[in-house]
Amino acid sequence: MQLAAAANENLAHLSNNLIYASMAVYTLAFFAHITEWLFGSRSKVARTAAALTRSEAQADAPAVQVRSKGGTAVLDKPEVVTRSAAGTRDVPDGPGAAGGTVQGDLYGRIAVSLTTLGFLLAAGGVVARALSVERAPWGNMYEFSITFSTVAVGAYLALLVLKKNVRWLGLFLVTTVLLDLGIATTVLYTDSDQLVPALHSYWLWIHVSTAIFCGAVFYIGAAGAVLYLFRDGYEAKLARGGKPGKFSTSVMERFPSAASLDKFSYRINAAVFPLWTFTIIAGAIWAGDAWGRYWGWDPKEVWSFVTWVAYACYLHARATAGWKGRKAAYLALFAFACWIWNYYGVNILLSGKHSYAGV
Repeated sequence: MQLAAAANENLAHLSNNLIYASMAVYTLAFFAHITEWLFGSRSKVARTAAALTRSEAQADAPAVQVRSKGGTAVLDKPEVVTRSAAGTRDVPDGPGAAGGTVQGDLYGRIAVSLTTLGFLLAAGGVVARALSVERAPWGNMYEFSITFSTVAVGAYLALLVLKKNVRWLGLFLVTTVLLDLGIATTVLYTDSDQLVPALHSYWLWIHVSTAIFCGAVFYIGAAGAVLYLFRDGYEAKLARGGKPGKFSTSVMERFPSAASLDKFSYRINAAVFPLWTFTIIAGAIWAGDAWGRYWGWDPKEVWSFVTWVAYACYLHARATAGWKGRKAAYLALFAFACWIWNYYGVNILLSGKHSYAGV
């Protein structure tokens, strides 16, 4: 028994060291991304401004021109400008969205490599935590947080592997992951221990794992919505003839166009919403097994449903003509705020049958 206890303590200690090591590597990735942005900041506003000017000129052009050719009327079709689904301006992605200059691209690749290493270390920490007590590694808020950040980084890296141009998300991602891990290792840290009786169920693996995955993907969708709002404001200022400052230009030209960000956020949220629906259903089934009722209006249950309704409203609104662009982005951020409140606020400030977060 003593040997088993010592081994568990060793694994728990190893888990902590791996999480700290991942934070150190993520910090290096943060500085690599900063360096990438510095070298990639030479991209100018001319590309976006020229696109906006061309779009406006085409919009003001006559719909059809008639000219004479040998006594025969010839119709000249105007060049068609394809508008985004959000009704935003038809402009290209920023020149730095895929890396900027050659030197900036080099540092970007280094940042991605460091992020990958940090992910592997963090994943090792999560696995070691699970092995230390031989259970799912998300029985309290600390474990949930380190798993959440690991899955978020894993989803980002998966998008890169699938050849999706999302490296522009890297700096935003590692910054917030460091914040999450900082809170987890200080405020939320809990010693490795066994679960309360109510959590001894195979549904812990199913229900909580899907909740973590959904939250991580919702986070990426929310990041896209935030960046969309900034980029949309930048493009709107250019369209009005304004001249953003050098810092604003160097930052905004690092991102895809507002239309691309809007589409990215919508697709991410729409893809994971069915799984969030399954998460709530799985939780209800588990509640029936554990407490003898499927729904009891517990704070966690209520806010899970509120989050579901918020995302359902967003997806419906995003698919209609009147709720696109900035309005839809605000609604997406409200929905994600409900998810965050359901995790932090409900667990820390409210009490109910789910009040065993081990803060």
